[in-house]
Amino acid sequence: MTAIQQIAENPAYLLMIGIAFFLLYLGIKKGYEPLLLVPIAFGILLANFPGGQMGVEHVDESMTLIQIAKHHGIMNFVYYALIKTGFLPPIIFMGVGALTDFGPMLRNLRLAFFGAAAQIGIFTVLLSAVAMGFTLKEAASLGIIGGADGPTAIYTTIKLAPHLLGPIAIAAYSYMALVPVIIPLVVRFTMTKKELLINMKKQDKLYPPKNQIKNMQTLKILFPIGVGTVVSLLVPSSTPLLGMLLFGNLVKEIGVATGRLSSAASDTILNAATIFLGLAVGATMTATEFLNQQTLLIITGGFIAFAISIAGGIFAVKTYNLFAKKKINPLIGATGLSAVPMASRVANDIALKHDPSNHLLQYAMASNISGVIGSAVAAGVLISFLG
Repeated sequence: MTAIQQIAENPAYLLMIGIAFFLLYLGIKKGYEPLLLVPIAFGILLANFPGGQMGVEHVDESMTLIQIAKHHGIMNFVYYALIKTGFLPPIIFMGVGALTDFGPMLRNLRLAFFGAAAQIGIFTVLLSAVAMGFTLKEAASLGIIGGADGPTAIYTTIKLAPHLLGPIAIAAYSYMALVPVIIPLVVRFTMTKKELLINMKKQDKLYPPKNQIKNMQTLKILFPIGVGTVVSLLVPSSTPLLGMLLFGNLVKEIGVATGRLSSAASDTILNAATIFLGLAVGATMTATEFLNQQTLLIITGGFIAFAISIAGGIFAVKTYNLFAKKKINPLIGATGLSAVPMASRVANDIALKHDPSNHLLQYAMASNISGVIGSAVAAGVLISFLG
């Protein structure tokens, strides 16, 4: 009746349980993205107890959801109903949109371009993965980790390479959680002391902006409507993610009239979606599916994509500074990832360590928020060409 004998016969279960404990440690003790890492880690833990029917399996997709639940357990029901259909990632994006303030980006639109530059890691690793033997669809799913956006990585993988969902989701969310470690590491090898000391507030005083936004609230309402319309026309496959992100933001910015919608999207709905997403994604990581050479390549490739994206944003700012009088701190380029607002907080902390008066948070958020939009568009492009 126990799982002890099966675990003793296959030590791979113990290794996966150890990985689950380690991720739980990172989420609980170290505080690395606990809202995401704890559900994923516990999903891994549950999935690797033989006989518990909590691991996601390959099932006959002609079966009804009731049949899946009856014969393969509730976790397979959750996975095939909410994950495999692509339902939860856009729902999470809606909640993220309801929590996001586009104001910093709208006030510093020139900084938003560095969020686009940071997507270079996606396409660099895509090409490298193809050279290593991955198919184009698999390589695209691997490269999207460089966007540092868990829901986008999951959505792209569901569409292009669903058999890689477990390792790609773990890589994406683990590296998002390790943003406080990875960004300082990349910055150490790519930036000089002089660049770290560039003070954005002082630059604004020396070169004040020529145009001031007179009615920011109106612009905040028009922005999600306008961008959603334009991007959906040009890259329609990005609409499920970007459209829900912008809808969530719209109901937030309208104010009291849609306050209940905004509150539900950013609280109850987002939290419930995060729980189910985390547990189901973790449950895909069974010993038989996870412990292979391909998974190790995905974990390694994901880190490279992440690092290249950070470095790409930094070097884009460095290039801009060669021709501009008003200098930009390259730390802002490092925040072109989608890990909002963690990447911005990390960049701000690095700047303050070198100059206690150098507050970069609002400037970094411009690039950071742009990165969310950029990664969703990049995913849409990949799905359009390869889906």
